Amino acid sequence: MRYTLLLHYSEPAESDLDDAAIAEGMRRMSAYAAALHAAGVLLAAEVLQPSELTTTLRREADALRVQDGPLIDSKEQLGGTLVIDVPDLDAALGWASQAPALEWGGAVEIRPGATHTIDGVWTTGG
Repeated sequence: MRYTLLLHYSEPAESDLDDAAIAEGMRRMSAYAAALHAAGVLLAAEVLQPSELTTTLRREADALRVQDGPLIDSKEQLGGTLVIDVPDLDAALGWASQAPALEWGGAVEIRPGATHTIDGVWTTGG
């Protein structure tokens, strides 16, 4: 079954992070991704740029509305995603419990996949 782990955590200002803190965060996320990969469950991963660089589209009537920035007003933002393929929710919970985002005061949302593409063709199910 495919699950997407959505990593939510606070986005500190760049001035709040020194080079050592950035390097440690990158090391922790790399180690986590390497463990998922070594277990053969990692399908894809993305660490996102800061939420201030977000552009959101909405359709209002027959027009598209383009909005700069995230839609939510929160200290925690979506910081990254990982797509894993594991037997069940318990296995997804086990992997999600190891996400560094939890130690950074954030949350990990676990959402089962409904459809995905293989070679550009939509497929249903996990």
